[in-house]
Amino acid sequence: MSEEKVFNQAELAKFNGQDGQPAYVAIAGVVYDVSGVEAWTGGKHHGNLAGQELTSVIDGKSPHGRKVLKNLPVVGKYED
Repeated sequence: MSEEKVFNQAELAKFNGQDGQPAYVAIAGVVYDVSGVEAWTGGKHHGNLAGQELTSVIDGKSPHGRKVLKNLPVVGKYED
């Protein structure tokens, strides 16, 4: 089994959905790939940017909350 990739803030920031990069977001220590989500086209979604830790946003401002996460591929874990 392959070792899970660990992202820090600088590493996660590279995956911003721009210039051909995949779009990743971190929620509660887990990094998800949102590249295939139409709402995240170009690495942006309702003013939020991919390549960031967005736990407080999804918990505090998102109408859908964390239920959307179960359909996303997990690419690693996030450690600040």
